[in-house]
Amino acid sequence: MAADEGRGGDDLILVGRVRRAHGVRGAVLVESLSDNPARFAAGSHMWLREDLEAVPPSPPDPADALVVTQSQEHSGSMMVWFEGVADRDAADRLRGADLVVPTAEVPPPADGEWYEFQLVGCRVHDAAEGDLGTVSALVEDGGGLLLIVEDGLRRLPIPFVRDFLVEVDLEAQRIDVDLPPGLIEACASGS
Repeated sequence: MAADEGRGGDDLILVGRVRRAHGVRGAVLVESLSDNPARFAAGSHMWLREDLEAVPPSPPDPADALVVTQSQEHSGSMMVWFEGVADRDAADRLRGADLVVPTAEVPPPADGEWYEFQLVGCRVHDAAEGDLGTVSALVEDGGGLLLIVEDGLRRLPIPFVRDFLVEVDLEAQRIDVDLPPGLIEACASGS
C-alpha cells in the first residue's frame, strides 16, 4: 500500500497538515501525509482546506494555490516556506490547516499498491462469509496495516496482507479476501 495520500474530499487528496509556525521568517512545520518525494519541493503547489467536510471547488482555483518556495526535513516533519507567507504572524494563520491537491495530481501507485483514499469506501467480501461491510479507515497497528470494515452492526479490523488478499477491484469498489476460520469472530466488535 502506498502511503500517499489521505482522503481530502471528493476530488481533493490530503497531502499534509500544518502543525505550527517555525521561526520568524514565515516557515511552517508540516506533517507530511505523502510518500511522494517531490510533494513539498520548491515550485509545487497545493491548496489550503480548513474544513474537509465542506464541498470543495473542483478543480480548485489556481489563484488560491499555495506555492512552495523552499522546504527541508526537520525533526520528522517538513519545514516549508510558501510564497506570500513572509513572517511568523502569516505562518501562524496556517496552523492546523490541511493541505490538499486534486486527485489528478497524484501519481499512480506502483503495481500491487493502492492509496488509502482508493480503498476507503470499498466493499469487502470474504470467500466463506460473503459481504463483510465497507472500509471506513485504514490503521497502522505496528504489526501492519488494518482495514477497518463496518457494516452497521460491527467494526472489524482485517489485516491487509497478501496472504488474505484475493483481489482489489477499484473500478467495482470491491476487495475480495479469504480470511482464516475464526478471524472474524476473534476480531469483530460491536459498533
